[in-house]
Amino acid sequence: MSSSIPVVCAIILRQDRVMLAQRPHGKTLGGLWEFPGGKVEAGESAEAALHRELMEELGCTVEITQSLAPFEHAYAWGSIRLIPFVCKLSAGSPEPHAHEHAALAWVTCEELKSYDLAPADVPLLGAF
Repeated sequence: MSSSIPVVCAIILRQDRVMLAQRPHGKTLGGLWEFPGGKVEAGESAEAALHRELMEELGCTVEITQSLAPFEHAYAWGSIRLIPFVCKLSAGSPEPHAHEHAALAWVTCEELKSYDLAPADVPLLGAF
């Protein structure tokens, strides 16, 4: 049995909105919306992975304001251990841009319910 893949995600808050990123069509879970992040590399801390992934994917920097409890999610192709962080953009951070995603959106907590989220991200609704 293979172990789960550690994956970080950022719940980036700004005023009363949270950022969602749309996965590129043609990739795993293509077209679904997610909290941005990615895989933790061997020997890398979850926090370091979060900062690296956000710089690669969005070109922005964040401050971590809260760590949420990690949890496991099983997909048909394997399991991930999702490590969520609540964040805010760092002072002086560039505005996030979709380098690897199809689109970005700043949505209210009410609007979140109308987005088609990646299954692993659904349990995070209401956690922040």
